[in-house]
Amino acid sequence: MTEHTATDERSPTLPPYGAPAHGSRPDAGPADWDPRGPDVRRDPVAAYDEMRARCPVAHGPDGAWTLFAHADVTRAALDDETFSSATSRHLQVPNGLDGATHSAWRALVDRYFTPARVAAVEPRATQVAADLVAGLDLPARVDAVQLGARFAVRAQSAWLGWPADIEEDLLRWVQDNHAATRSGDPTRTAEVADRFDALVRALVAPRRASGPERPDDVTTELVHDRLDGRPLTEDEIVSILRNWTGGDLGSMALCVGVVLVHLADHPGLQAHLRAGVPDAELDAVLDEILRIDDPFVSNRRVATRPVTVGGRRIEPGERVFLSWTAANRDPAVFGDPDAFDPARNGPDTLVWGIGRHVCPGRPLATLELRVLVRALLAATTAIEADPQRPRERALPPVGGFAAAPVLLT
Repeated sequence: MTEHTATDERSPTLPPYGAPAHGSRPDAGPADWDPRGPDVRRDPVAAYDEMRARCPVAHGPDGAWTLFAHADVTRAALDDETFSSATSRHLQVPNGLDGATHSAWRALVDRYFTPARVAAVEPRATQVAADLVAGLDLPARVDAVQLGARFAVRAQSAWLGWPADIEEDLLRWVQDNHAATRSGDPTRTAEVADRFDALVRALVAPRRASGPERPDDVTTELVHDRLDGRPLTEDEIVSILRNWTGGDLGSMALCVGVVLVHLADHPGLQAHLRAGVPDAELDAVLDEILRIDDPFVSNRRVATRPVTVGGRRIEPGERVFLSWTAANRDPAVFGDPDAFDPARNGPDTLVWGIGRHVCPGRPLATLELRVLVRALLAATTAIEADPQRPRERALPPVGGFAAAPVLLT
């Protein structure tokens, strides 16, 4: 759904450690850090915090740069002429595009996420959440990430009009996509991406019909939408649906894991939410939890012209990673990065991005996360850490948790 996916299933993966990348320069000096090194694998959030303090503009072993400071990440995200989003050899609509082309596609995509349209989805999303939670045999030990993945599949399928019988296929795809991304193997990521594209094309085909048997849903609407008066190509339709679903399924799972772990560790906040808060306050709480532990690790850009950031010169063609996780914990902006303060921190939070490429699906993603949290709070008296099973951090380039066991009572 968003630029802010934990993985980008149609993008080339990072080269292995030490492999030269296009645009790397010997004169840039030795690598400042290893984004897949043992310190990152051991505790990613702490490693990003340390890099932001020690080397806020870091040169990696593959020639790519990573920006860790809030000011630098914001500057790059807002300057899309210098930091292009056209980073993949694959079509990525809309957020892999730049300039007027990006603006035209965003105008089309944004029509699907207006306040009125998102509000119309709320009853269906609420019912999906209620049914999912009602199916739990409480008290229950659950993995919040797996629970989030199942909810995401059902909620997205309900929104798009996709059949329920593909749920298990989509859940397997989420697991395989995360595993392929962690592997760094381009062959595996390409195979997983091709599987997803084939599934989407099979759903698009029957919606091209013009008779009464044609489904009446968002996917059909997109198939028959037009850009500047012309029909969309199948590749464009598949790219949009991949953006809306391929990333969002895994991202929602990671968000649910982070949010439920935070609530389990902060019973006072949990009690406050159980007492009843307006939607706007709950949304701000969710954003703040995700700021503290942002599962959307980074996004890529490519420099279009020479630019100096933090005293480091970046040349045209060199890749640049914007570290959202580190930027969202920058003490220069947020003080104590672990201090929970939605009102103070909300205006500077970058969880959903900033600028022209800000996440187009943020309103729907926020709605889905909100209704699931409300359903869980309504059905339980406590969400607690599971003392019998340890948490497991997701490995870069994925953020959040690979396993987030909680006890629902």
